[in-house]
Amino acid sequence: MNAHQIEQLLSSAAYPDPTSRVFMQQTHISLLFFTDEHVYKVKKPVNLGFLDFSTLEQRRFYCREELRLNRRLAPDIYLDVVELCEDAAGCLRINGSGTVVEYAVKMLRMPEERIMARLLEKNAVTPAQIEQLATLVARFHKEADTDERIAAFGSLEAIRENWEENLRQTGVFVGRTITEKDHRLIARWVYTSLKAEQELFEARVRDGFIRDCDGDLHTENICLDSSIHIFDCIEFNERFRFSDTAADVAFLAMDLENHGRRDLAELFVDSYQQHSGDAGLGPVLPLYLANRAFIRGKVESLRLDDPLFSDDEKLAATARARRFFRLVRGYALRQNLPCTLFMTCGPSGCGKSALASELAFQLGIDHVSSDVERKLLAGLSLTERGADIYGTMWNRATYARLAELAAAALHAGKSIVVDATFIRRADREQFCRLAKAASSSCVILCPECPDDLVRQRIETRCRDGNNASDGTVAVYLRQKAAFEMPVPEEGMALFLDATNTPFDLVDQVVAAPGVLVKMEE
Repeated sequence: MNAHQIEQLLSSAAYPDPTSRVFMQQTHISLLFFTDEHVYKVKKPVNLGFLDFSTLEQRRFYCREELRLNRRLAPDIYLDVVELCEDAAGCLRINGSGTVVEYAVKMLRMPEERIMARLLEKNAVTPAQIEQLATLVARFHKEADTDERIAAFGSLEAIRENWEENLRQTGVFVGRTITEKDHRLIARWVYTSLKAEQELFEARVRDGFIRDCDGDLHTENICLDSSIHIFDCIEFNERFRFSDTAADVAFLAMDLENHGRRDLAELFVDSYQQHSGDAGLGPVLPLYLANRAFIRGKVESLRLDDPLFSDDEKLAATARARRFFRLVRGYALRQNLPCTLFMTCGPSGCGKSALASELAFQLGIDHVSSDVERKLLAGLSLTERGADIYGTMWNRATYARLAELAAAALHAGKSIVVDATFIRRADREQFCRLAKAASSSCVILCPECPDDLVRQRIETRCRDGNNASDGTVAVYLRQKAAFEMPVPEEGMALFLDATNTPFDLVDQVVAAPGVLVKMEE
């Protein structure tokens, strides 16, 4: 569509139904026009290799496909395919008179505040909703079409071809949203895993798990209103939609993890297995999790070369893409992660919590924080200030709680990062003994940061007031004076340059000599 046509579609006069306003949003492949009650989705005339909307006839065909396919899960949302008609005077109208210049999918507008991604931001998605969603997806997969042609898309050759295409198409973004080193690491891990797991993927084909799926099952495409609506499935490429049902499960689980809700991701997978009876899901899930995160990273990266996106939108897309690619790298690394206790060590403000959070995100491990557990023990909200909860008794109770959580995770075979100051050697030794008792590795993470940067971080944190930490500059100075430096006898200690970003700190951790989780060269 040209600028003049877009301008006309931003006028209420173009629409058959009364509306007080019209506004537009866009993706890398579509323009969406929102009226009071409806959304009109117009496909961009693009050819990206994996989709081709370059002709009007192709856009009409795929509009009809979108309507047909999405009515499987959201029949009350997808209403019609409409014509955008331009008359002799150049006026553009929906289903008007004149020449058809474009087509659009007409949908019922869903409440934005009930989109699952928005609800996650407010911590408003419940376990019950996750279980309902798992039931719905399991039923959808059971009823989805399958035949010999569809099953061929689950072959090892087809999976490898998809990965090769994604890796090739992201090559132009190396150095922009993904590092060359990570791009190589991911490729090496993927091809090694596909070769090693060939029998698993062949069994999935034999057992009928390759079906006509959704293909784009993530939290931006789910509305949790009075009922669950799953919308915007893949219509433009059968190769993306004809897949292992595990790929759909992985897409949503990955996106929940990307939102910081690995607990909900695990609940979704467990509930889906229970309702679907898919006992073989677990072994094939890691590669599909990585694949779906990689696709999301690629899609966000594509915005960077689209002239219709503003510089601010491209900057935000860059950040999202980098996070998705870090998650892919994490899926690769965590496959070789033995049961490990990571503990942070250092005074307030040196970057421990940011490091712990990013490490837990990438490696898919539990993260417990002394700041959070202390407030919970005291019955306080996480941002509540002023309570006297830092005396000897409170310190002992807090570390005892952290030890309890760490021991439970380690004995269950799960790695964990314990986020606390650990300025006393005796406290560190207690946790090292816990790791040894559970036959687990122990790594002490020591972020080091100059005083002026620590002061700046603490002052910023205090101004924001949205952090669980009560640390002040005075607290930092006291802790620094009392700090007992880790010695070799304690075990593996990594001294990290905390003037860098949390992402760089994780790179230092996983690449350090002697760390069991390390990046392949």
